[in-house]
Amino acid sequence: LKTGFLKWKPDYDSAATEYGKAAVAFKNAKQFDQAREACLREAEAHENNKATIPGSSVPLTVALQEMQRLPEAVQLIEKASMMYLENGTPDTAAIALERAGKLIENVSPEKAVQLYQQAASVFENEERLRQALEMLGKASRLLVRGRRLDEAALSLQKEKSIYKEIENYPTCYKKTIAQVLVHLHRNDYVAAERCVRESYSIPGFNGSEDCAALEQLLEGYDQQDQDQVSEVCNLPLFKYMDNDYAKLGLTLVVPGGGIKKKSPNAAQDKARGPATAGSHADEEEDEYSGGLC
Repeated sequence: LKTGFLKWKPDYDSAATEYGKAAVAFKNAKQFDQAREACLREAEAHENNKATIPGSSVPLTVALQEMQRLPEAVQLIEKASMMYLENGTPDTAAIALERAGKLIENVSPEKAVQLYQQAASVFENEERLRQALEMLGKASRLLVRGRRLDEAALSLQKEKSIYKEIENYPTCYKKTIAQVLVHLHRNDYVAAERCVRESYSIPGFNGSEDCAALEQLLEGYDQQDQDQVSEVCNLPLFKYMDNDYAKLGLTLVVPGGGIKKKSPNAAQDKARGPATAGSHADEEEDEYSGGLC
């Protein structure tokens, strides 16, 4: 980096190479503070040389991870991803964002969701829809796990739209199930019903096993029949979904605790005894015994 009478400009390229070697050596020696400093200097040299940051972010990330400084590591990876985008390598930028998401997922799920969504956007802009779906799927599951159900509903809708675009219809059915479970946990029966109704436009959904199960689920929920809801949610179709969605099914409780209301006459009949109750039932039949609907 030094300049002199015969060397007017610093040799940033060679300096970056030497800093990279130093970073690896420091990392191997478990001297993570020095490794971090060497990595940052390597990145600075590349930046001054108008070049992208190559593998320097890897030892830097490892060093910061060993130092339990994950937020700083994620911040630097984000910066690197922006540089990759600016230099025309969006795939590398998206992979860097995914790596940052994995790194911070257990510490800050909210930040991980943001990173996965950013990676999905980059992949989608590059028309790499399958990779975009993988990132969106991770974001959706984290949102459900964190009980951010309004955002999870939107994320699942985005997934479903892309699966429909690439004509992966069976996965659309599964995303519809996940959507319905999320909406019911949001206590929004109308949105759940609308979700199923809109899915009738997906080829093969109407008449499928998924459609029949969802219709039964909505019927049980509407009728406050906890037994029916639990029976549907214990079907293999629900139990073998991703864990976060399967848990939604297993913990779904209908409004009112699933206890059907008994008429006052029924309570009186029980007090009078079986004979009286039977004669009373013969004399007067409950007009609404079959339910309001």
